[in-house]
Amino acid sequence: MQRRDMIKTIAAGTALLSTPALAQEAAATRATKFKLAYAPHPGMFKVLAGNDVIDQIKFCADQGFTALEYNGLLTETPEMQTKIGETLAKLNMHMGVFVAYANFDKPTFTRPDDASTAEIMKAMNDAVEVAKRVGATWFTVVPGSIDQQHVDDKWNKYGKALLAEGYQTANVIDMLRRCVDVIDKHDLVMVLEPLNPYANHGGTFLQRSDQAFAICRAVDSPSCKILFDIYHQQITEGNLIPNIDACWSEIAYFQSGDNPGRKEPYTGEINYQNVFAHIHSKGYTGVIGMEHGNSQNGVEGEKAVIAAYRKSDDF
Repeated sequence: MQRRDMIKTIAAGTALLSTPALAQEAAATRATKFKLAYAPHPGMFKVLAGNDVIDQIKFCADQGFTALEYNGLLTETPEMQTKIGETLAKLNMHMGVFVAYANFDKPTFTRPDDASTAEIMKAMNDAVEVAKRVGATWFTVVPGSIDQQHVDDKWNKYGKALLAEGYQTANVIDMLRRCVDVIDKHDLVMVLEPLNPYANHGGTFLQRSDQAFAICRAVDSPSCKILFDIYHQQITEGNLIPNIDACWSEIAYFQSGDNPGRKEPYTGEINYQNVFAHIHSKGYTGVIGMEHGNSQNGVEGEKAVIAAYRKSDDF
């Protein structure tokens, strides 16, 4: 069954469960583009669009989305990566981030050694090739854990003195500069994502927006910027709009997700309409990755995600 035929079949089946007015409203808004480049991820609309990633991308375009985010892009074959890039180009859609390097439990940036450094440099070179295939500008880097692997309060399990925070930060900056040396000639941007330590990622080095701001200022390159994940920073620090303003010059990318629960907007406490309106008013033209789950299963859950972003985009 072709993608559009599948959508028509699903729509016909679900129309019995909804009013004609609602069905007409859904059809009327399908082709309207959102003001901001919200980026669904593969699997978010798999009931409505089918399991094929390419069909899902086309479905997203039909609904007015102008970008795609795919954290797991590296798991696809080079041939599939190329196909994704070609599809996005034909639909005039942006490629959002993919994860180029992420380590959550080892101090690969704060206390690098020869093996971890080689791993990071390989990841940067691989990211360059993947970005070419999909037409990407940004990719995510999670710079490892803090230097906390110790058996008491003084010595870690390797028998080395635990590094003070300042030395760890300096090591991270030095490693990021080495990454920049690989990617800046290709006009690519690695975005550093502060992660909340309370609900999801205890022990990671990068946790706060001010910390990410200081590091990006120190690296001092257009190829090293901040990924401001609204979900994570609501948990870690709150005060979203003032913090966005404070580190605006170093932000290159946003991600969304409500708290608690990490589902679509308006399932939690964040007023996403206000936050998105503020970002839009500042002239932001980049991508906002929809890095969250669906609060409901099935067709109704997927329709609820689209409706949530229509509400959030109504400013």
